[in-house]
Amino acid sequence: MTSKGISVITSKKAPAAIGPYSQAIIAGGFLFVSGQIPLNPSSATIISGGIKEQTSQVLQNIHAILEQAGAGFDKVVKVEVFLKNMNDFTAMNEIYASFFPQDAVPARQAVEVSRLPRDVLIEISCIAYLGS
Repeated sequence: MTSKGISVITSKKAPAAIGPYSQAIIAGGFLFVSGQIPLNPSSATIISGGIKEQTSQVLQNIHAILEQAGAGFDKVVKVEVFLKNMNDFTAMNEIYASFFPQDAVPARQAVEVSRLPRDVLIEISCIAYLGS
C-alpha cells in the first residue's frame, strides 16, 4: 500500500512488467490491469501460434493477476482489446468468451492498431471492481 491508498499487484504467475509500469494497481475499490501480451510467464518469450493461442495466453496472464488480487473474471467490468488485424476478431472472440461468465460479460472495446509490443497479434487490459 502506498501513501496514496494505492496498492501494487504483482503475480509471479504472469509475465513481469517489461517497462516502467505495474502489472496492476488497486485504487478506490477497482483493479486496473495493465495491457498484457502473449508472453509465457516462465520464459518471457512470445508463445507460438496464431490469434487463438495468443488470446488464450493473454487471458491466462490476466487471470493470474486477477487471482493475485483476490478476484476473477466475474469481477471484470471493462475490457480493452487491441488487435493487430481486425480480421482476427471472430477467432479472438471465441476464445475470449470461454473465459468470462456468460451472465456477467463486461463492457468492452476492440480496436485494430498498427503495431503492438514485440509485434504480437493482441494485447488486452481490463478493469475489475473489487468493492469498497
